[in-house]
Amino acid sequence: MQEIYQDLRDLSDRNRSLEDEMVEEILKQAVEQNVSDIFIVAGRPVSFYKNGVITKEGYIKLSPDEAEQNVKEIYELAHRDISKLMEGGDDDFSLSVPGLSRFRVSGYKQRGTISAVLRVISFELPDPTEFSIPSNIVKLGEQPNGMVLVTGPAGSGKSSTLACMIDHINKTKEAHVITLEDPIEYLHRHEQSIVSQREISVDTDSYVTGLRAALRQCPHVILLGEMRDFETISVAMTAAETGHLLLSTLHTMGASNTINRIIDVFPANQQRQITVQLSSVLHAVISQQLLPTIKGGVVPAFEIMTMTPAIRNMIRDGKVHQIDGIIYSSPDENMVSMDESIVSLLEKGIISEETAHRYAVHPERLRSIHR
Repeated sequence: MQEIYQDLRDLSDRNRSLEDEMVEEILKQAVEQNVSDIFIVAGRPVSFYKNGVITKEGYIKLSPDEAEQNVKEIYELAHRDISKLMEGGDDDFSLSVPGLSRFRVSGYKQRGTISAVLRVISFELPDPTEFSIPSNIVKLGEQPNGMVLVTGPAGSGKSSTLACMIDHINKTKEAHVITLEDPIEYLHRHEQSIVSQREISVDTDSYVTGLRAALRQCPHVILLGEMRDFETISVAMTAAETGHLLLSTLHTMGASNTINRIIDVFPANQQRQITVQLSSVLHAVISQQLLPTIKGGVVPAFEIMTMTPAIRNMIRDGKVHQIDGIIYSSPDENMVSMDESIVSLLEKGIISEETAHRYAVHPERLRSIHR
């Protein structure tokens, strides 16, 4: 009888091993095909997202039980308790598979079933040249203090841009860099700088808690994964005002929209004070989006706004809507409109004219920029 129980245990272990291999095979295929996201959702096959297109891997639709089993196997690979997902319906964490890649996992419930989307993240830090990130953006990390914001829609490459900025600081400056991320994406080794990477809910309770603690940890640079709410933005403004360089993101497009978004988060009776504060601490706003290329890949287009006395006055005087005009008319390489960036890609033959018009902020202006 004991031998029978042992055989059953061995069979169970082999089955579990095969299941793990199936999930790892999905992850391996995704990395080999250079996809950006993996979808595990009941009712359709495992799907990959690459260059703006979602493709099905095979024809067999996942049943609710199969989708849940795949997600559970991902949790097992990460050695993470799945109870947060099962009880709360949402969970975000990072997963490293040795010899393969890192993944940012977002588990969630939909229509009562368990699903997940995984973002593929390389072990290697992004190369600014390979990712077409201009050097003047990367070098914004050389700013000694103030606030630099990288904005754009989800999946537009904001994390890669920030990782390049942190890497540049790490290689060129002796500083203490503290990152607060949910979850940690790119891993930085200590080089010239000390880089302390803290994950929300693992290393600290929240952005606000971690940010307040960071101010007592002799920081020179603070990377805040996302400015989500009033309290986080308020503490971030204080950090930037007290002599630190603060890097963060917002899901906005364009400098004027970003500035208005920050101001509008505060109660009406505080907005005047915040407007003055923001005009003094803000150093730059980078907005980016990914455009499909003629060759089938994607390429980033950037709007760059760096602060000038005129822009500071506009923010202070409540004339934020006039900032776009300064960006469009400036010849400075640190002041580039989104449409100018798109036209540059068009003239280099990287994107099509149809793509240029589809992604332009002011399509009617393209003709006057593109001669």
